Amino acid sequence: MTGTVRLTQALDPDLVSRLQAVSFPTIGHFLEEGFLDSGVRSMLPNVHIVGRAVTARVASADAFATNRALALLEPGDVLVIETGHDTAHAPVGAVTACAAQCAGAAGIVVDGVVTDIVELRSAGLPVFARGTSVLTAKRTFDANSAVNVPVLCGGVTVNPGDVVMADDNGVLVLSPENAAAIVDLALSTDRDEPDILQRLRSGAVIGTVLPGGME
Repeated sequence: MTGTVRLTQALDPDLVSRLQAVSFPTIGHFLEEGFLDSGVRSMLPNVHIVGRAVTARVASADAFATNRALALLEPGDVLVIETGHDTAHAPVGAVTACAAQCAGAAGIVVDGVVTDIVELRSAGLPVFARGTSVLTAKRTFDANSAVNVPVLCGGVTVNPGDVVMADDNGVLVLSPENAAAIVDLALSTDRDEPDILQRLRSGAVIGTVLPGGME
């Protein structure tokens, strides 16, 4: 196994705070890249997280790879797991989620399935995955597994230290630099939305309210 180095660069707390105030779909108005495919979805309702990516590439249902990544988590981190398109074996369940939660993780994102869904929902840790399975990862070691290396999750390359933003709508991953470049525009757009909704509900002509609505 390679890439088990602990991350040393924390996310800017001010950036995290501002991103937490953003409605993530707003960012979709301005960017096209970084959005995980819609198959990776929240397993719990009413979630909204921002955190630093700690990554794991799990080969051949290698449970030890996930455990190595769990040992590197710090408060506010998001564990991002690549499974190599394995949608049969679940690398995350009740014990895995408990370990992440005890480490202070903000959540877990899996490009695959999870198990113990009742326990996961009871624990309340935000978990994003493609679904559930009763078949789980095995206590085996695979040399192709790696921790804190670039991984492919939901069609997006996720680097250790990237910013993970996820809610009930889906998951978005950006570099800290790209997140910082878009956050103020997103916040400004969100501030304008209540006025737009109020005008529409008050009977304003749609074409005068929505951009491009009038020829």
